[in-house]
Amino acid sequence: MTGEVTTTAQVIDGKAFAAGLRARIADAVPTFEAAIGRAPGLAVVLVGDDPASAVYVGSKGKATVAAGMASFEHRLPASASQAEVEALLVTLNADEAVDGILLQLPLPGHLDEQAAVATIHPDKDVDGLTPVSAGRLALGIPGMVPCTPYGCLLLLQDRLGDLSGKDAVVIGRSILVGKPMAQLLLGANCTVTMAHSRTKDLPDLVRRADIVVAAVGRAEMIKGDWIKPGAIVIDVGINRLAAAPGEAKGRLVGDVDYASAAAVAAAVTPVPGGVGPMTIACLLRNTLVAAHRRAGLADPKGF
Repeated sequence: MTGEVTTTAQVIDGKAFAAGLRARIADAVPTFEAAIGRAPGLAVVLVGDDPASAVYVGSKGKATVAAGMASFEHRLPASASQAEVEALLVTLNADEAVDGILLQLPLPGHLDEQAAVATIHPDKDVDGLTPVSAGRLALGIPGMVPCTPYGCLLLLQDRLGDLSGKDAVVIGRSILVGKPMAQLLLGANCTVTMAHSRTKDLPDLVRRADIVVAAVGRAEMIKGDWIKPGAIVIDVGINRLAAAPGEAKGRLVGDVDYASAAAVAAAVTPVPGGVGPMTIACLLRNTLVAAHRRAGLADPKGF
């Protein structure tokens, strides 16, 4: 049929991969508990009553408990001061039952997010967002790595094995995804180009890449004719389109035009069901690793 898109790409099932990772983490927790006398502990701090953030915090708590870990949830009112938020984080830094601390973002507008995040002890920074964590990643020193980029790396390694020598383009330069993703790919011996919405000749740049990681935050910006045949495409974006007539709400799409990219790429992550499920799984992974390091144990194998 004229205009029909033929899909050749394999779907990278992040949901299935994340479920397997979470199962392996749950299997590893009893060994740690037997050695140390307690389960790894994750504390999540929510400031305010943003509905989406409340849902995220709830799902993280459930996943933590399901993995056999201790979950500590702390809620502060939207009116909480900078001093109150930071005082809670300092208390959690000193709590021996807590191995990981996650401050749910965004914070209410009157609070300084960077200053609050920097209060978290780097060894408990399971979101990998403190300046010390970023510095360790840049220097290749073991530390906590942001969950979403690490999940992307795991999906790439599962698909390709050794990434050495691959030409990778990361589209997006945020501290949450783009910058740490580039550092992780460099650490895996890729040749990495960081691009963004203002990069000149962006389509031509992307066409040279064996690996494309899209994290620019623009719905379906990356088209299929930007993709090198046989490339691996990781779509970090999640955007909701305007609702069509008769729809209660619009579709969720990524930063990549999935249909056209799937006709060219060797493999691509869907949205939803691709990168998203990896974030919580890697949060649990980071908590398990942080617990081992704080206890003076070797990192758990296979994570």
